[in-house]
Amino acid sequence: MSIVSGILNSSLGKKYVMAGTGLLLFGFVVGHLVGNLQVFGPPELINNYAHFLQSKPAMVWGARLGLLAIVGLHIWSAVQLSVANRAARPVGYHDSEPYGSTWQSRYMLVSGLVIAAFIVYHLAHFTALLPGINGVGDFSKLKTTLNGEEVRDVYGIMILGFQVWWVALFYIVAQALLFIHLSHGLAAMFQSFGLRDHVWWPRIQIFAKAASIAVFIGYALIPATIYLRIVGGDYAEKVKYSIVEPATPAVKEAK
Repeated sequence: MSIVSGILNSSLGKKYVMAGTGLLLFGFVVGHLVGNLQVFGPPELINNYAHFLQSKPAMVWGARLGLLAIVGLHIWSAVQLSVANRAARPVGYHDSEPYGSTWQSRYMLVSGLVIAAFIVYHLAHFTALLPGINGVGDFSKLKTTLNGEEVRDVYGIMILGFQVWWVALFYIVAQALLFIHLSHGLAAMFQSFGLRDHVWWPRIQIFAKAASIAVFIGYALIPATIYLRIVGGDYAEKVKYSIVEPATPAVKEAK
């Protein structure tokens, strides 16, 4: 126990914690993106995927609790290192931009905290926890049938959710912040593991930039194409009344 506390109390140990948790979170970001990109296929594709996850509550809740712990450790280590850096430099630099730093690195903590707040909104947005914040209605009412079983219509939820302009914009802005965070964080992660040298560092920087750009494009395409009605426009017209006006007929009979 003393060894663990000694590592966590050291600056190097906190860097290892932040790098290790960052690697795990990056893996989750990529896996989550692969799952969400199924929205570009037929509705049954992502609905089957979502139903499979929902049918494994122990696995899902285990992953959620583990992810929560990883996020907590990542934020804790980042805050601790930031506080230690400020304490070691009580007098700020004469120049507001210290030598060797990038604008991405100077906003790592801020972008990370905003991303954490976005995750909370994202979870509430696509659940029945706070139905009023999605700009549409109660998503828990949106169901579909798969193999004779009534399940949540995740495809319809995504389509209706991202057809709200401010929701789509908020998601794209959040992905831009994630791009800023990853473009520096991925390279810094390798540096924390001692992999910075004149041979590998240029390649690591290229990988960090390319991976962060790919993640941004992948995530931003989802709300952008749905809002522009490139994806799911016809489907939304079929299901929106079940949420917006569940008790009102869509069309009245002509006299």
